[in-house]
Amino acid sequence: MKSASNRRWFAVAIFFIFMLLHQSDKLLIGPLTTPIMNTFGINEVQMGVVFSGAIVIEAIFYPLWGYFYDRFTRSKLLSLAAFIWGATTWLSAIASTFPIFVITRASTGIDDSSYPGLYSLVADYFPPKVRGKIYGLLQLTMPIGYLMGMLLALLLGGVIGWRAVFYLTGSLGILVSIAIFFVVQEAPRGGSEPELADLSQFGKYHFEWKIARGLFRKPSLILILIQGFFGSFPWQVITFWFFRYLEVERGYSSNEIMMTMVVAVLALAAGYPLAGALGDYLFKRTPRGRLIVAASGVLIGAALMFITLQIPIDQKIPFMVMLSINALFIPFASPNVLSTVYDITLPEVRSTANALQNFAEQGGSAVAPTIAGIIAVNSSLKDAILLICVSAWLICFVFFLGVIKYIPRDIQNLRMQLQERAAYEQARQAGQALEERKTTTHPEETFVVAD
Repeated sequence: MKSASNRRWFAVAIFFIFMLLHQSDKLLIGPLTTPIMNTFGINEVQMGVVFSGAIVIEAIFYPLWGYFYDRFTRSKLLSLAAFIWGATTWLSAIASTFPIFVITRASTGIDDSSYPGLYSLVADYFPPKVRGKIYGLLQLTMPIGYLMGMLLALLLGGVIGWRAVFYLTGSLGILVSIAIFFVVQEAPRGGSEPELADLSQFGKYHFEWKIARGLFRKPSLILILIQGFFGSFPWQVITFWFFRYLEVERGYSSNEIMMTMVVAVLALAAGYPLAGALGDYLFKRTPRGRLIVAASGVLIGAALMFITLQIPIDQKIPFMVMLSINALFIPFASPNVLSTVYDITLPEVRSTANALQNFAEQGGSAVAPTIAGIIAVNSSLKDAILLICVSAWLICFVFFLGVIKYIPRDIQNLRMQLQERAAYEQARQAGQALEERKTTTHPEETFVVAD
């Protein structure tokens, strides 16, 4: 038992490294936006197309990754995703013209949509009552990865150039691919569910179209998908444009950007495990607990973003303080939405459900960087960030209220399905044991007929 526990935590450690380095590579383009624009001689609208291209490809590949993860070995597919990450990043570094760069950078979206299998494995390693904490821990990699990418861009970008930085992070992807292939082990689907955990063995469940279609009959999941369509707009805008906003419109130097973003990103990082822990705490008391945390996060985030961007340019310390407080609440929805998706779906379609969620998020927000670029050209990046972030979070709050209404019923339905599976497996195993006892206690007599 202890050995199995050690293996799952070792796998989580590998996943953390994978996501940290992958997020650093994925988000690196934000801090490198200005040198890339200077290399190809492009404006904000054209750079927005670069950002959007990768998001569109990411959205397209989410359903494919989800389906493959539910059908085949997840650990090996994750290894493949890491290899694709390394290869496509190298291709981006090689690109000699802007059209080629648009295509190669878009290809990096293939591996960006590979996380559903990782989260599905984690769901089979840990029971529902602690998943929020584990997801919050893993999602620390997003802000820390952004911070690492920013430091790489600021410290190395000007010395070795943005192409060499891409060569470095792409090479790390290949190394991570090898580590996952040989180290991470598969887990039985549904093995951590309370209803099935005490069974010595249970049937193997795999993807079925009938069960997958049933996902669209869950009201809470439908509302989560709709809010996800709007929920990623702010993330994309902040990720790709906030660095340039500080640089161009607030007139920050590289050191001032680094200081401001380091403090804000550390606050953002603290928000993930805090949100996961709060969600788990309230979930033990009410099935609506995770959604209460998520809804509170987007509402507070919208209010604080509006206040923060109104602070005058010369008041840098108050701006940094308010930005950091804002950053603490921005990720409150993320680990709780992910945990909620797994609270209402059967183990064999969880990768698919997560992929649908991410497809909705990326499909909706794919145009966000381009829209922000258009608003910036015609007005300012401040207006683009403010308009997109505040309006999107308020829309998400409304849909979270709907999820809060329906979530208890959908959770109860899942628990009943798992209880039925457990009862069936217990009856099947009892029947097998009875047959074995009959065979052992009353062996068939053998008659020897003499000639």
